[in-house]
Amino acid sequence: MSVTTPEQPETAASTATPSVASPGLSHGLKQRHLSMIALGGVIGAGLFVGSGAGIAAAGPSIILAFAASGLLVMLVMRMLGEMSAARPASGSFSVHAEKEIGVWAGFTSGWMYWLMLCVGVSAEATAAGGIMTNWLPGTPTWMWVALFMAFFCGSNLAAVKNFGEFEFWFAAIKVAAIVGFLVLALLAIFGVIGHGAPGLTNLTGHGGFLPHGMSGLVVGLLASVFAYGGLETVTIAAAESEDPVRNVGRAVKTAMWRIAVFYIGSMAVIVTLLPWNDPNVVKSGPYIEVLDHIGIPAAGQLMNVVVLIALLSAMNANIYGSSRMAYSLVQRGLGPKALARVSGGVPRLAVLASSAFGFFAVLLNFWWPTTVFQWLLNVVGASVLVVWAFIAVAQLRMRRRLEREAPEKLTVRMWGFPYLTWVALSGVIAVLALMLQSHGNRVQLACTLGATVALSAVGFLRSRRAQGA
Repeated sequence: MSVTTPEQPETAASTATPSVASPGLSHGLKQRHLSMIALGGVIGAGLFVGSGAGIAAAGPSIILAFAASGLLVMLVMRMLGEMSAARPASGSFSVHAEKEIGVWAGFTSGWMYWLMLCVGVSAEATAAGGIMTNWLPGTPTWMWVALFMAFFCGSNLAAVKNFGEFEFWFAAIKVAAIVGFLVLALLAIFGVIGHGAPGLTNLTGHGGFLPHGMSGLVVGLLASVFAYGGLETVTIAAAESEDPVRNVGRAVKTAMWRIAVFYIGSMAVIVTLLPWNDPNVVKSGPYIEVLDHIGIPAAGQLMNVVVLIALLSAMNANIYGSSRMAYSLVQRGLGPKALARVSGGVPRLAVLASSAFGFFAVLLNFWWPTTVFQWLLNVVGASVLVVWAFIAVAQLRMRRRLEREAPEKLTVRMWGFPYLTWVALSGVIAVLALMLQSHGNRVQLACTLGATVALSAVGFLRSRRAQGA
């Protein structure tokens, strides 16, 4: 199994060959793995279930909310793709932030993202255990959580190709499910199946396209933004593929149509077929309710299977992504050195540490769901926006340097640079400002910004000590 050569130190003005995967990591991911990870990575449990709350708040204007947030995500992914194609690294945006902004930025964005993924593992494991308990009454949720955590921790410990294979098949099932859903929904919209063509009744009736005005649209926008979190993992995975530069470019270049079809397309057919104020849209989930409306037998159970697969896929991806981010950080001297040890091309101690923290968060969810675990959720609530801000600033600095020193490395280019980069950064700031409009979001924002300031201070002190050593 091939491994990478050690990464050379690089200053802000260095023109050295860009690093590939961090030293010791294998190139076990194939192009088919990366293609399906990129394709299925945008389809999460939040889309299948969580979008119902956004529809209830925004009504049919949820289409605009997902379109606006989708545009922001496309710009962020394009910026990240430009940097990752020029300098593939298992630490992805954390590496770019460190080298373009400063050590404190790499430290802050990396550990914030690690924390977000670990907390995500706990939430997904708990939800998956709940589904299994509903199917098999009498079995304890904790048993399923422990089983899922042990299984995916073990598979990630064995080899990176295990992560790739699981994600390949998980993504294939999710893509098939969403495509099948869209086909059935379109047939129902045109009256081929179901109860006849609905026309524009559900888009213009029940209070109109904006039933709750701009305030409802804002709530829907915030819900849609956080549904996109986790797309960044594909640039982390690309560093362990056979051809990092080409693969990350391919993955990012296809982001636009994937977001447009899966997210915006889904919202459009859902609010066309169903009244937005149908209580079952939130209670059962919009996808289940659409299939029930069309008359698909056992729609609820079919979608529960898909949701379970989406949750397990997210668990697998988050354990992988968090372990690689932790490994990259410690390998750069930004964490406990013990986690930098690699065996068989896998950072096994980093996998164990990330899985252990995820399992600990599960226990917090069982013991103190409305206190300690809720606080942990608040800390990571807006973390993806903090990460996106670091990506935008790093890309502004890196692009100008590469244009001067190594333009041949710009195999993927940000559209309309620097104007669209500033648009994206402004969009992130605008979303953060919108979070101030509701109490729950204000608490999340305060906790996330508090954690960001604390991590930044630690990172700054570490860099000062390193310089003085």
